[in-house]
Amino acid sequence: MKSQLCLFVLLFASHVGYAQADIYKHVDADGHVTYSSSKTKGAKKLKLPPLSTSLPTPRARNSSNPSDFPRVDSGTQRNRDDARRKILEDELAAEDQLLVEARKKMGEGEANPEVFKGKDGKTYRNVAEYEGKIKPLQEQVTLHETNVEALKAELSKLNK
Repeated sequence: MKSQLCLFVLLFASHVGYAQADIYKHVDADGHVTYSSSKTKGAKKLKLPPLSTSLPTPRARNSSNPSDFPRVDSGTQRNRDDARRKILEDELAAEDQLLVEARKKMGEGEANPEVFKGKDGKTYRNVAEYEGKIKPLQEQVTLHETNVEALKAELSKLNK
C-alpha cells in the first residue's frame, strides 16, 4: 500500500511542471489577435513567467482608523444626530398628515360609487370605473403608510 502511494506521489510530482501549457499568439492580416495553446502557422510562442503555486499571504487587516482620518468631537456628533432626528420627525409629521388626507379621499371615493342610468331608467353601478378611481387612491394610502413605517424605523434607530 505504501509503495503504491509513493509511486502515485512520484508520478504526480513528475507531471506538475507540465500543467502550464505553451501559449501562442497569432496576428492575422487584419490585425486580429488570437491566442491559442496549440501552434498554428505564423503563431509565435509567448515567453511567460511561471505561475505561482503558493497561496497569496493575506494582508494584515488594520481595524483602527488611520491617524489622518477626520474625527468629530462628541458635541458636534450630538448636534448632527439632533438635526437628523428633527428632520426625520418633521418628515414623519408631514407623512402622517398626507396619510390622513389620503385616507379621507379614499373614504370619499368609496362612499361615492360610480353609477350610470340604463336604457330602462334604472341606476346601475359602474364597477370598472369605480375600481379605476379607487385603485390610485389605495396606492396613495399604501405609499404613505409605507413611508410612515420607514420613518418610524429610522427614528427608532436613532433612539438606541
